[in-house]
Amino acid sequence: MVKNVLKKIYTYAIFLFLYMPIIVLIVFSFNSSKSRAHWTGFTFRWYLEMFKDRQIMTSLYYTIIIALVASFIATLLGTVAAIGIVYLKKLPKAIMMNLTYLPVLNPDIVTGISLMLLFIMLKFPRGFFSMLLAHITFNLPYVILSVMPKIRQLDNHIYDAALDLGATPSYALTRVILPQIAPGIFTGFLLAMTMSIDDFVISFFTTGPGVSNLAITIFSMARKGVSPKINATLSLLFGFVILSLLIINNRMNRDNVRKEKVI
Repeated sequence: MVKNVLKKIYTYAIFLFLYMPIIVLIVFSFNSSKSRAHWTGFTFRWYLEMFKDRQIMTSLYYTIIIALVASFIATLLGTVAAIGIVYLKKLPKAIMMNLTYLPVLNPDIVTGISLMLLFIMLKFPRGFFSMLLAHITFNLPYVILSVMPKIRQLDNHIYDAALDLGATPSYALTRVILPQIAPGIFTGFLLAMTMSIDDFVISFFTTGPGVSNLAITIFSMARKGVSPKINATLSLLFGFVILSLLIINNRMNRDNVRKEKVI
């Protein structure tokens, strides 16, 4: 009994330590004054001023556009790559899996500087498109690793069965395979979009003048002193991430329930 209580206290203490800074940030985003230590009253002032701030809104525009486009392209390429990797022979498959894990394990600063040097060597102008290409690059492995488990769960003969019944390869892929792995594709897309919105290091090294996402803008503003508008912006970002996680978990739970019913 005592052991179970101690385990619960330890678990709650860990989560409190992890989320207390975020809770403080969200609470003080509603503080009526600029003070970051004293509560003076409740207000939505900083949220309204955030939407009036042209710099933040421009950064939000670039953040959303790059996240959506990069996630869509990465999901498309990653899904095709995952299907191809699963059906490779043992040795090529092992090599491709190691190459897929490498960008995930690689420090962001190494990836960011490498991409920056590549763009400089190719004389590719740094700005919107360089940042977009960088986001597609680091999102690809996450999509592949999200889609592959769903492909492995498929019956190995389902594609051949569709072909035997008269389906063309493209029809079998779009009407048989893709609907079966759709939860993994959707999860990969949401994960890629979250990673894109969250990224700072790679974006910092691959962007150019006049193009900044929210992470870069908030970093620049924070060096001059943390404004309550930043608290409001980060609170909305945290809310978006929580919403994305709830959607992902709901999709996964529904998928598991569906499988249990089939079994």
